[in-house]
Amino acid sequence: MASRGGASVVLVVLCSSLLGFAPRPGAAGKPLVPAMFVFGDSLVDVGNNNHLASVNDSCKANYRPYGVDYHPGQSPTGRFSNGYNLADHLARWLGFAGSPPPFLSLANARARHTRRTTVSTGINFASGGSGLLPTTGDSVCGGAVVSMAEQVGNFTSLVRTTTWEGSKRRERTAPGLVSESLVFISVGSNDLFEYSDFFADPKNRNVSRNDTAFLGGLVALYATYVKDLYAAGATMFSVVSPSLVGCCPSQRKIAEDTHDVDGFGCLGTANNLSRQLYPMIGSMLESLSQDELPGMKYSLGDAVAMAQWIFTHASTPPNNFTTPDRACCGSGDFGSGACNSSAPLCPNRSSFFFWDRFHPTETLAAVTAQQLFSDNGTFVHPINVQQLVAPSSRP
Repeated sequence: MASRGGASVVLVVLCSSLLGFAPRPGAAGKPLVPAMFVFGDSLVDVGNNNHLASVNDSCKANYRPYGVDYHPGQSPTGRFSNGYNLADHLARWLGFAGSPPPFLSLANARARHTRRTTVSTGINFASGGSGLLPTTGDSVCGGAVVSMAEQVGNFTSLVRTTTWEGSKRRERTAPGLVSESLVFISVGSNDLFEYSDFFADPKNRNVSRNDTAFLGGLVALYATYVKDLYAAGATMFSVVSPSLVGCCPSQRKIAEDTHDVDGFGCLGTANNLSRQLYPMIGSMLESLSQDELPGMKYSLGDAVAMAQWIFTHASTPPNNFTTPDRACCGSGDFGSGACNSSAPLCPNRSSFFFWDRFHPTETLAAVTAQQLFSDNGTFVHPINVQQLVAPSSRP
């Protein structure tokens, strides 16, 4: 199975200006925040898994046709997309020239000065296949991915040992930089996939399950990671919840095989997990910000509500998603087989939700980022990212 984080993250309004990387609010001058730090799974991995020798090709995206629409070069970079991913688009909305680099590409930097100045605008720690649970992704990927716990640990260690160059050519401590920067998190989908897949297997159907306890454990881990990031200096968090994970092509196939089909033609059991998890994440973030972590601010994208809206209005103007249920890269209705150079590829990628069996197209990632940044309160709560990073909202 391929790395699956970020599957079926879907949103509402298709803005054509997004697709050409039109100027963002921060693009005319300096970025809206000094740096952006990214954590999570394959929805936002920009190449960390390229550096994991033990991980198999199903959890890497460093081969064609991945990157077929990536500029410049139309070449694979490690992004699980035909082009840019969610982290790239959100970085551009914040006014950065590009997405922050993958942490593992910097780990072997020879010159400390080079490493220091390179990461002054942020780092991406995300790893395709990873999840909230420390072991999520390891069996699927044939080796250990960078778990969320390890991602946060890498960040914390770096903050404690590094000074970064500020905008006025002066040295400042990492916590000082981090407190003014955005932490962006997209994680949890792979945990839901593995849990759902386990119970969809006929040999496990008599195994007792407790969905509430499972989801509660995920949220408890999520809270721990947020607290650790806060302890390292982070105060501004943009979080996107797992979407309707049962609606990606791979899960639609399971739904058909097991006759567990909901009203969207998706795997009903998996989608029920997503629906339960979102409000639990919301309550956790609200509690932390109000009771435990003074000065913490957050913005939470409700990807479940986004998905439900777009599946209902996929072809309604101005939307352009005429193919919301099939994979662009792969054979058959469910994108069966690997997405590689021999796989069939759709010519109209901008009209597809899904690039492969698990991941959204560049087009969908662009719309997602726009909504996270500027949604009016329909799908992003309690404030959007633009409001989150505004000087007036900062601690």
